[in-house]
Amino acid sequence: MMVTALYITIAMVTLAVLLNVYRLIKGPDAPDRVLALDTLYINAIALIILLGITLGTRMYLEAALLIAVMGFVGTVAMAKYLKRGSVIE
Repeated sequence: MMVTALYITIAMVTLAVLLNVYRLIKGPDAPDRVLALDTLYINAIALIILLGITLGTRMYLEAALLIAVMGFVGTVAMAKYLKRGSVIE
């Protein structure tokens, strides 16, 4: 039962990743693309954690933490660039 739930969850998160990629490519403007990129990071973290649970290893948690940090820094940098036109003042 638990394995089935994990596979269904992985399929749904993968679908969410594909929809995020679609929004990232076809987004009407830059803020929508930044939002899609931020959501893509979150879904990638969820997918990696689900994969780690499925395989029964803790190794994927460190990768998820690194992606979380890089996603946060990337989102802040892109938002600052869109607001002010430069990342570093």
